[in-house]
Amino acid sequence: MANFMYPFADIDLARRLERAEAHGNVEFVEARKRAFPDRDAAWIEVAGTHAMFDGVGSPITQTFGLGVFEPITAEQLNEIEEFFRSRGAEVFHEVCPLADPSVFELIRERDYKPVEFSNVLYRPIDRDLRLQGSRNEEIKVRVVGKDEIDVWAETACEGWSEFPEVTDFLKELNQVRAHSTGLSFLAELNGQPIAAGALTIAGDIALLAGASTVPSARRQGAQNALLEERLRYAATQGCTDAMMATLPGSGSQRNSERNGFRIAYTRTKWLSTDYTDIN
Repeated sequence: MANFMYPFADIDLARRLERAEAHGNVEFVEARKRAFPDRDAAWIEVAGTHAMFDGVGSPITQTFGLGVFEPITAEQLNEIEEFFRSRGAEVFHEVCPLADPSVFELIRERDYKPVEFSNVLYRPIDRDLRLQGSRNEEIKVRVVGKDEIDVWAETACEGWSEFPEVTDFLKELNQVRAHSTGLSFLAELNGQPIAAGALTIAGDIALLAGASTVPSARRQGAQNALLEERLRYAATQGCTDAMMATLPGSGSQRNSERNGFRIAYTRTKWLSTDYTDIN
């Protein structure tokens, strides 16, 4: 394994990672607008914070980067909150612990409550990267063309079938991905799709998301193959580091750490408990 130089997990790295994830979600919202123009999907940027509306209840409907790029004022937070409330959505912020203290003061004053945690992990990459885990050479990974998005989406949906809370979101995923500029990857065994994953390139950061394996094909190395090929592909496109987000202590975190990822920081998702306008 090559001796990669890991960037120090400071505010500069946090800005690169948060900017990349915001970029990926903006791309998704823009694709939603093209696929379903009647849904009123939208996004705004306020003081470096990206607020995304992908529909009420969508996991994309939230903010990224709150207070990471500059302090947040009460007036700016009012604008962000109104963006969601005017669309009938709850107000969620996924907040990096390196954010400016103004964020946490406002969150405390407005009685937000924590509802979820996520670990943001990262690692350096290059085009010759090889993961340490054993590789099933029978599994082939490739980028999916727009004419195969239905196959990719069906595979992704089957891979996430044990999570009914995202069923509605996944049902329309193929139509959104067909209008997205992000990259979709399939892992195949004996010519049959068994795993799916996504990749967004934002500057020199590769954002990995959406990886899943169909239940009948698990424990055969599909995730390792899918991860390695996406990392190598991203490196050929000029990326120097990759990132992903996982639930703390999850199997996904364990697997990513086995493959050289480190935790940069743990984010907290905050929910506003006040549904009235703040003057």
